[in-house]
Amino acid sequence: MPAYFAYYRVSTQKQGNSGLGLEAQQAAVRSFLQGAAPVGEYVEVESGKKNQRPQLLAAIAAARAAGGVLLIAKLDRLSRNAGFILALRDSGVNFACCDMPDANTLTVGLFAVIAQHERETISQRTKDALKAKKARGAQLGTPANLTEEVRLLGLAARQRNAREHGGIRQATALILARRAQGLSCERIAGELNALGFTARRGGGFSQKQVQRLLDRHSSAALS
Repeated sequence: MPAYFAYYRVSTQKQGNSGLGLEAQQAAVRSFLQGAAPVGEYVEVESGKKNQRPQLLAAIAAARAAGGVLLIAKLDRLSRNAGFILALRDSGVNFACCDMPDANTLTVGLFAVIAQHERETISQRTKDALKAKKARGAQLGTPANLTEEVRLLGLAARQRNAREHGGIRQATALILARRAQGLSCERIAGELNALGFTARRGGGFSQKQVQRLLDRHSSAALS
């Protein structure tokens, strides 16, 4: 087994101190290594939008010196900047993602683009929603809207939405990217199933389900 150097990223100091998010990443690494411990572990407290990460650079240097592998629990923990992931991919440092154990350079590149597309889409939708709300005369940042109960309700809604629809959003982004490259719906369905995606009601993807997501995206773009 090669020497693995695990890299974990959490978005806030609170998450780093409490173990929130970090414990799940460590569990994914242990599962990937079948209970074995990585040679080194590096924890970064940093926003996913920033690419200057001393702990990541240290992990890369250690992996390169040992001829080892940089191990990340989830690809989006590395960065949601496509250029950053692609540059790392081409840097000569071997790296693996626990959630994509069979990934190759093609799939890593596709998912990098998907992750960035998703971040940019969410950001733009948030800006548009706030702009529309302000145009209706609503006061943004009203203290009454920031009670602990509302925060908890919002967190629960976001977590539920991520569980129910996160995979579908990523699947749709992958479908659009591969369709633009000229692949058939049947071929795309096969790739989705090979990558472990599940359809909205569970089970694998079929040609019809891929076409349905394409049609739904087209309808939403026209509305």
